[in-house]
Amino acid sequence: MAHINLLPWREELRKQKQKEFVTTAAASAILAGLLVFGAHLYINGKIEYQTQRNNYLKAEIDILNKRIGRIAELESMKQGLLARMNVIQDLQSSRPESVHLMDELVRSMPDGVYIDSLTQRNRNLIMTGVAQSNARVSDYMRNIDASEWFSDPHLDLIRTTEINRRRVANFTLRGIQKSREKTMDENGSGEDL
Repeated sequence: MAHINLLPWREELRKQKQKEFVTTAAASAILAGLLVFGAHLYINGKIEYQTQRNNYLKAEIDILNKRIGRIAELESMKQGLLARMNVIQDLQSSRPESVHLMDELVRSMPDGVYIDSLTQRNRNLIMTGVAQSNARVSDYMRNIDASEWFSDPHLDLIRTTEINRRRVANFTLRGIQKSREKTMDENGSGEDL
């Protein structure tokens, strides 16, 4: 029987398998490297895209914040204008009240009473004047109390002096001017007075 040496064949097979293994390992390493590089590029692209979106959103938010600031300015201007309009409406509605005040001063004043000065702060009135007697001042207070446009007469000061051999009473009187709405409510009608 012939002796066949199988060692070189096995050795060649082993070398061939080793070569295939190295080739497969190198190909796998290159493929893995390419996959990692591709994933890196993909993730960097996503990050860059998101950064661009974030920058765009920041720019839009800045624009909106400027618009909101302008809206706040306009709201404050609107409130100022509304306040001015309310003041003007109050002045317009109270304009006839001063006419009624002067008219009622004349109507409620009895003979022998003269007003030297009239001061008005809001609805409070301060009247200083001269009367022929204390009784005339009392009549004047009763007339004020019965008036449609005055209320709450209070005598602050009354002093009797003599002028040209006549006794006169100098007085200071306080009262409150009734508002138009209160006067209309008391009369029970909605007509302008």
